[in-house]
Amino acid sequence: MGKQDTGMPADGDRGVGGNADGIGDDAVLGATGRPREEWFALLDEAGATGWKHQAIANRLVTEHGVDPWWAQAVTVGYEQARGIRLPGQRQDGTFEVSVTRTVAGDVEPALRALAAVVTAQTGARPLALNLAAKYPTARFPLDGGEFLLASASARGAGKTSIGLVRGRMARGDDLAGAKQTLRSWLAAVTVDSVG
Repeated sequence: MGKQDTGMPADGDRGVGGNADGIGDDAVLGATGRPREEWFALLDEAGATGWKHQAIANRLVTEHGVDPWWAQAVTVGYEQARGIRLPGQRQDGTFEVSVTRTVAGDVEPALRALAAVVTAQTGARPLALNLAAKYPTARFPLDGGEFLLASASARGAGKTSIGLVRGRMARGDDLAGAKQTLRSWLAAVTVDSVG
């Protein structure tokens, strides 16, 4: 598998960070027993640039005992470092961005408030509002097969983390703009106190 033509600028300056920006080298070493570059060299030696994502991750788990979550992280980092995958790009070739914010309030009213902002901004109603789930979410359909996923999770001390994911974007040329839009929607959320 080689580099994909995504219509992106050659320098990759899309305003979103890669895997290495979010997961430090010390964290990779501490969790896997090897530094990132050593994993990449080992995968290069095995010919992994021609493998599918799952094959790379499976090899790290089965042959090297890497925890599955860390195997995914190393695999994504490897794919980005070798030009197989761009930051923000999913395994299926589509793109995704996400943002979070912590608000004062409980989970259910926070998710309801976030869902109301998304509906006001998009005109779409959620396909489902899963308030009783372990990880409450609301999923919104968008044009072209894209979606928005709103989520809320308790952070303790009367605070809730709210988040938005915009997924299945066909192109990755305005991920920074998409993130900025989602951030503005999160900023518009106000949570009514309960009780």
